[in-house]
Amino acid sequence: MSPASLAVAHRTHPDPARIAAISAAIALNLAVIMIATRPSGPAFFHAIQRLNPIPTISFIPPPEPVIPPPPVEVLPLPHPPVAPPVVHHQTPISPPVAAPVAEGNVPVAPVTTPTLLPAGTTTGPAVDAAPVEASLAYRSAPLHFPTRALQQRMHGTVLLRVLVDETGKPVQVTVERGSGYLLLDRSAIQQVLDGWRFQPAMVDGRAVRALARVPVTFNLRE
Repeated sequence: MSPASLAVAHRTHPDPARIAAISAAIALNLAVIMIATRPSGPAFFHAIQRLNPIPTISFIPPPEPVIPPPPVEVLPLPHPPVAPPVVHHQTPISPPVAAPVAEGNVPVAPVTTPTLLPAGTTTGPAVDAAPVEASLAYRSAPLHFPTRALQQRMHGTVLLRVLVDETGKPVQVTVERGSGYLLLDRSAIQQVLDGWRFQPAMVDGRAVRALARVPVTFNLRE
């Protein structure tokens, strides 16, 4: 045999079954890789979000600094000057005197009405203030001698402190100096409250309450 004949290679035929098995394995691997790398659908992502919700982070801006208002200086209100009240003093009039007469009756003292205001001055509503000290004129001052005091020969003068309202009516009477007889003191208080009337005191053209000292005299005539 020559060397040329020995150089010819011996070729074997491929096995069909082995080729088919290798092809199937390659195809299966490719299918697995394609399935694994395929993107997931929207339904899959929604399901994941429902199972594991993603927390939302929001940034809250810091509050703006509050600037305090400037201090307000409070100044006291000025007090207007108060004018002193003008009291019109009345002319003092002699008080009535009770004296027994022959018939046993007591004369009534004459009533005088002094002029308190200039002509044309009108009186307004009363001012609700503290009563003023004044000497008041009498409008009506009936005075009767108590019968028992007359029988017992009691006499004297009672000095009363009388509070007169805006209409001239006595509303409160107290004894400032007694006559020495309780019967005469009580009689004077009761008679002044029941029947006496005064000219009201006037301040700035208005009738006001006033306090007046009123003497009441009980005299015996021989």
